[in-house]
Amino acid sequence: MNITRENIDNVNAVINIAIDKADYEKQVADVLKDYRQKASIPGFRPGKAPKGLIQKRFGTAVLVEEVNKLLSHNLSKFLVDEKLPILGEPLPNEEKQAPINWETDENFTFTFDVALAPEVNVSLDKDNKLKYYKIAVSDEMVQQQEEMAANQLGENVPAEEASETSSVRGNFVQIDAEGSDVEGGIAPEGVILAVDRIKDEEIKKSFVGCKKDDIIIFDPVKAFDNRHEVGHMLNIKHEEADELNSEFKFTVTEVLQFQKAELNEELFKKLYGEETEVKTIEDFRARIKEEIARSLVSSSEYKFAIDTRDSLVEQANLELPEAFLKRWLKEVNKELTEEQIDQDFDGFMKDLQWQLIKDSIAKEAEVKVTPEEAEDFAKNIALAQYQQYGIYDVPEEQLESFAKMMLEKPEENERIYKKLHEDKVIAIVKEKVTVVEEEISQEEFTKMMQ
Repeated sequence: MNITRENIDNVNAVINIAIDKADYEKQVADVLKDYRQKASIPGFRPGKAPKGLIQKRFGTAVLVEEVNKLLSHNLSKFLVDEKLPILGEPLPNEEKQAPINWETDENFTFTFDVALAPEVNVSLDKDNKLKYYKIAVSDEMVQQQEEMAANQLGENVPAEEASETSSVRGNFVQIDAEGSDVEGGIAPEGVILAVDRIKDEEIKKSFVGCKKDDIIIFDPVKAFDNRHEVGHMLNIKHEEADELNSEFKFTVTEVLQFQKAELNEELFKKLYGEETEVKTIEDFRARIKEEIARSLVSSSEYKFAIDTRDSLVEQANLELPEAFLKRWLKEVNKELTEEQIDQDFDGFMKDLQWQLIKDSIAKEAEVKVTPEEAEDFAKNIALAQYQQYGIYDVPEEQLESFAKMMLEKPEENERIYKKLHEDKVIAIVKEKVTVVEEEISQEEFTKMMQ
């Protein structure tokens, strides 16, 4: 067997693999011998079929399989031994590959195109300046979080009469056209209605100002304009809700008014636990400001990562084998049309250049992600999700359980490791270049990211 490589240019090469009869003859003979021992052929006892018959029936198929095995193994070994930094996978050369006749040929030559990764050179020094946009925490943002906390821990309290923001509890009774109770009709009790959810303005007005024991007659379908919602409210089947065309008598048993929680030490303990150091409204606002600032860091880091990628890709200006890569993408994405590949090709090329740059930086710095780092990252994701719902005091074992479930999912596991790996590369860049920090408002940042 003879394997040679011919460099076409900096990023394209051709590999020729010549396989002679001596390379595969013994393997083919051994396989055919095994076939002869096991094959069940009418008219012959196992192992007694003539060699010529076995050769005629199975010879070509075995030859193709054994030659392809040799080809695949030796091509892979050559790429490893030569330490060729290839992109994608080798593809058969469409012009130089000679036709093969498996029935008559004894010696075979295979010709492959390969794409070579370019050498990466980027300047990571203090002369290289990159902007870092720090998002300022405004008083409005702090106030919104205050309101959210007060609403989340608020509760409904009894009230004398209903307003547009009240809820009313009561009992439904279905009535007929004459206003009489329908015998055996729909009559759920203890149902709570939010006045502000009523769509029909006239019906909404009939609830505003109502008190305990008041009776309001209305059509719930007309009131809420949503048969699915009405079905749940009256505790009836979807089919019944779809056919419902009736008024109901609603007797108010209780008027409830939502009351925000008072911003005091009791609320702070509910949010942060009994041992919290947040005692006053000033402490609470300072804590909120810190939390918002922390949450905004990820947005700033994301923007910095994008800008870093764009800057280094432009600076590196890598030469890539575009024709080969387009052809390779078509080979590995049979379900995509040529038009779809062409449409996404620029984005693919940019991602590939960034991947090569990242790999170069990571290799030089010996970047590695440990399981402990992955677990901590997953726990932070879990904590952020809990905090979105106003839950700040989450037990450590609960976070660990959440993180374990995430990391057990292959896609999530890969996503987390890739994210941490890229974060470490970005951190290396940030340390080596000059970072110019600029504070901007949330509105300016949002506009910038559009």
